[in-house]
Order: sequence, then C-alpha cells, then structure tokens
Amino acid sequence: MPVSSPPYVGPHLPDSRYAWVRLIVTMLFMTVGSSGMYVVSVMLPAVQAEFGASRADASLPYTLLLLGFGLGGVLMGRIADRFGVMWALLLGAVGTLCGYVASGLAGSILAFALVQGVLVGFLGSSCAFAPLVADTTLWFVRRRGIAVAMCASGNYIAGAVWPPIVQHFIETVGWRQTYTGMGLFCGVCMAGLALLLRARPPAATALPAGQATHAPAPDARPFGLSPGAAQALLCLAGVACCVAMSMPQVHIVAYCTDLGLGAARGAQMLSVMLAFGIVSRLISGAICDRIGGLRTLLLGSVLQCIALLLFLPFDAMVPLFVVSALFGLFQGGIVPSYAIIVREHFPASEAGARVGTVIMCTLFGMALGGWMSGKVFDLTGSYHAAFLNGIGWNLLNMSIAFGLLMRTRRPARMATA
Repeated sequence: MPVSSPPYVGPHLPDSRYAWVRLIVTMLFMTVGSSGMYVVSVMLPAVQAEFGASRADASLPYTLLLLGFGLGGVLMGRIADRFGVMWALLLGAVGTLCGYVASGLAGSILAFALVQGVLVGFLGSSCAFAPLVADTTLWFVRRRGIAVAMCASGNYIAGAVWPPIVQHFIETVGWRQTYTGMGLFCGVCMAGLALLLRARPPAATALPAGQATHAPAPDARPFGLSPGAAQALLCLAGVACCVAMSMPQVHIVAYCTDLGLGAARGAQMLSVMLAFGIVSRLISGAICDRIGGLRTLLLGSVLQCIALLLFLPFDAMVPLFVVSALFGLFQGGIVPSYAIIVREHFPASEAGARVGTVIMCTLFGMALGGWMSGKVFDLTGSYHAAFLNGIGWNLLNMSIAFGLLMRTRRPARMATA
C-alpha cells in the first residue's frame, strides 16, 4: 500500500496572503526592536557630558551593545527554533523595556555600558534581526529572496526613523526621561506585535500532498562538507565581507574631515550610503529569487570590491558622494544573502541558530573592521592603506563564495555525466 502523506498541521501555506501580512508585522517589529542599535549613539553626547566620561569610555556602551547583539542573536535563534519565534520576541520585548528603563536610571558610565550590553543588546535588540530573518525564510519559497530583503530593511528603516525622534526628546525632556519613555513604548509595541507572530512556520510542518514547497532539499553534507565545516566557512565569509564593509561606514566622516570637506559632508555621505543600502537590499532580494543565495553573495562581494577600489582615486566632494551611493547600492544585499544560503543548504529546524551564528560573525566583522581601519590609519597616516586592507578582506570573502559555488556545481556535473 502506498504510504499516505502526514496530515498538514498548520493553517497557513508558504507565500500565502498570511505570509505577506506576517512580513509586514515582522518589518514593524524590526523597526521598533532595532532602535537600540541607533539610539545609543544619539544619547552618548548627553551621557558623556553628565558623567564626565572620556571619549574612549563613552564608546564602551556601543561596543558592548554590538557584542551583546551578536551573541544574543544566537540565543534568540535557538529559542525560536525550539519554541517558536514568538517566545524569542517576547523575551526581547521584556529585555528592551528593562534595558531602556535601567539605562535612564544608570548612575555611572560603566553601569550604563553594562546595561546596554546585557539588557538592551543581549536580551533585547538581538531578537529583532537574526530570528526574524530566519523565520521569514521559512514562510516563503517562490519569493524568499525579496521577502528576506524586505524584512532586513526594517533594520535600516530604524536607523532612519529613530535618531531624529530621540534627539528631539533629548532636547525637550532630557536623555533619562527619553530612555524611560522609549522603554515603555517599545516594550508594549514589541510584545503586541510578537503575539501576532504566534503561528508556527509551514516549513517546520508537514505539507499535504500537492502542496510541496519546491524548496531546495538541504543536504546532509552542505557543499559536500560536514555541517560544522560549512558553517565555519560561512562565518569566516561573514567576518571578511563586513571587515571590508565597515571601512567606509565607520570612517567616512573622519575621512572627509581629513580631506578638508568637513564632518557634516561625511555625515551626509553616510546617510546617502544607508539610504541606497535599503534600495540595494530590495534589488538583491529580487535577484536572489532568480539566481540563489550563493550567486547573490558572490555578485554583491564583487560589486562591493569595485566600490572600495573607487574610493582610492577620488577625494573631491561630488565624486565621493557618487562612490558612497554606489557603495551603499552594492553592499546592502550581502548580509541578507547569508540567511538564504543557510535556508537552502541546512535543515529548516536549524535555521534560527545557524542564521544567528552567521549574523553574529558579520557583526564581529563590523566591529573588527572599524577598529582595524583606525589602527591601520594610525600606523600609516593614510586612509588609502585602510581601504587596501578592506579590499584584501573583500577578496577573501569572494574566494570563499566562489569556492562554495564551485562545490555546489560539482555534484550537478557528476549527476549529468
């Protein structure tokens, strides 16, 4: 007797109307939940002035926040894999609420930094990227690339929305009251939006006959490697691409100041870069639906390398604005492509933890690259050397992406033969 298909236990299908509504809720959650990454830099001048901290001490909260965000993404991913993404998001809502209120009550710069790292980063904002991106990959098949790109754009939208709002309230009511108000607002909004995401993804359930997802079947040996080796290569690629990516994003303001263009022009170039990054993510998502995650990663890496090379010969204002726009347009789709690669080559039940791990490595790459570029400048007195350092790391990312792509094509050639 033929074995019947197991009953479908979920009410929603991939690429359904519910999946798109859920994506909108996910973007809203990411816009609110990612606020911690951008609020702290706006708060720092007022915090530094009140505590009389040095510039190095005032930078500690952001560093700890970034580390907590990366490590927390792995924890939140595991919780989402095991219990569902809603529970990870509810934990993040509580962490954000407590973290913002505790930040407003901090009595020293060290206490403020610890709160940012543990509560706001590790237990709060970390729920608002990797788990949501991983969850989105499970709800889409035909339009997975564009869906992930839209989801990841919520992080950039947060960067555009929150800083002016926060600056307004700092000037009117003070930074402590602003943090307390944000804690109540964000905590309640995040909890409410989390409850709308209680449904388990269809990719984690058995679909009825005739409703196959047509997604690529994950291999027991992704890329012909052990799962651990494949994960390690993706993590190294994530570090390498973001070391290169961080050079313009972290140092463009200082670079413009050194060139005599002024910090204001550098800030405008950074805004242009991030704005084109949103466009890049959407375009890359559409491309990814046609060519797959690995090819999208390789394409983005090649284009990012070209943009980095273009920074070397130009030092006038207009050309740098053009190159900054090109850099944003080329690099925005790189990080989301890792989520697609994980979903295509690893089991769906491991998506949250594996995506969280790769995203953690990209954040480590951003932190390492920002510091390394400054160190290279200190040693050489030139940002040209720092750009060349970024290009070298970019070439490492390209070689990994190309090597993995060749390994995926080898079994296909053998099967054809």
